[in-house]
Amino acid sequence: MSMFDIWSGILGGFRITASVTLYGLIFAVPFALVFGVAQYLTTGFARFLVTSVIEFWRSSAVVILLFVFYYALPVVGVTLSAMTVGAMVLGLNTAGYASQAVRAGLQALDRGQKEAGQALGLSRAAILLLIELPQALRAMSPTFINLVIQLVKATSLVSLITLTDMTFRAKEIAQVEYDPVPVYLALLLSYFMVCYPIALFGRWVERSVNPVREASRGI
Repeated sequence: MSMFDIWSGILGGFRITASVTLYGLIFAVPFALVFGVAQYLTTGFARFLVTSVIEFWRSSAVVILLFVFYYALPVVGVTLSAMTVGAMVLGLNTAGYASQAVRAGLQALDRGQKEAGQALGLSRAAILLLIELPQALRAMSPTFINLVIQLVKATSLVSLITLTDMTFRAKEIAQVEYDPVPVYLALLLSYFMVCYPIALFGRWVERSVNPVREASRGI
């Protein structure tokens, strides 16, 4: 089997890799925003509960979570598809990190921003939605792009729960060819080809949201 044939076979799993990534973002984005903002706004026991949920998804081993949700839950009568489990686990794990970026971005804003909103008679919710979040999200966008890249690379784990992604295809080809080196080199190239354009997009976003800083670097 030629290198081109190997690479073509691996890319046969790209649809699953892309699907897990996109569905994972559906879980990740709302969770990160809601829990990041909640951690920023709450105090006391409520903040402890929010932080506990975040840390569960951020600190737990992804492989173990995949096994628990796919293989253990059916024992208690709850059955989820492999796609649902893969997207949910990877998405919420990524969201655990992203929520901390949201919280940190909000906390880094000048306190005068909130005070100016209060002086204009805006409610706390209006200040958050109209003043704080737009500025924080602009500053956090490069971090979010990096987390998307991490999510794409993490999809290689879903082959453990029978999803035929690019890594699963590579394992199948390696078992047939009995020569894993060219197969996994092709797999490495495949993930690079998927992730590098996202990284370039992230650099463009960073230049767009921080034009002054990027201009100063060029001086």
